[in-house]
Amino acid sequence: MLANYHTHTYRCQHAEGEDRQYVETAIRNGMKVLGFSDHCPWVFPDGYVSSNRMLLSDVENYFTSLTKLKDEYRKDITIYIGFESEYLPELLPEQEKLLKDYPVDYQILGQHFLTREPSAYMGRTFDEETILESYVNSVIEGMETGKYAYLAHPDLVGFSGKQEIYDKHYRRLCTYLKQHNSPVEINLLGLVQQRHYPNEHFLKLAGEIGCSAIIGCDAHQPGRLDFRKEQEICRNMAYRNGLKVIDFLPEMGEKS
Repeated sequence: MLANYHTHTYRCQHAEGEDRQYVETAIRNGMKVLGFSDHCPWVFPDGYVSSNRMLLSDVENYFTSLTKLKDEYRKDITIYIGFESEYLPELLPEQEKLLKDYPVDYQILGQHFLTREPSAYMGRTFDEETILESYVNSVIEGMETGKYAYLAHPDLVGFSGKQEIYDKHYRRLCTYLKQHNSPVEINLLGLVQQRHYPNEHFLKLAGEIGCSAIIGCDAHQPGRLDFRKEQEICRNMAYRNGLKVIDFLPEMGEKS
């Protein structure tokens, strides 16, 4: 891998390691780009505090730390500072207000929930078509805003209903991503932890429609950037399903 845009930090409350460790591990593995995309905080109107994403009080430190590393290692690697976030339209105005004075390079869309947290996780097992349809609708609506560089783990959904229903809605999503030159992510964390994604059937659908693919380490520990064997497995999954793997996001390139 020459680039990884899906990197977390300890600030999300379920990752570990120092920021510098991620950067130095990426450099050691020959990466040219490292994008940090920790779980973006939300400003909940009732004061709810999430236990699985960055706290509001950590945003300043996140940018201060990574900006220093960006400058320190500028000759060795390009560092981008971003977020992974859900698309929740009712909460977006406050989130945008929170981030407006920070140099956010990009965001990726990780639609873990359809409504505000805490709510049902989309990776759970379910068979209701209405939920699957709502997921695809919300993802497309989110991507339409232009706020997100790509869709993280598009096959996160744990749909257990009829295959033809899955295919109907995922073909619609893949067609949208193809039309907008947005790659499907092959998620290395899911592979390593033997989750239900990356999903070979989904990748086959995406390949038939002509999508490209990008590998996302979804790194929650620095060592996850070391997993060369697993990276190659992800790349081979793409090739056998007819997906061209891209290294760099087109709108961001190799160097800033």
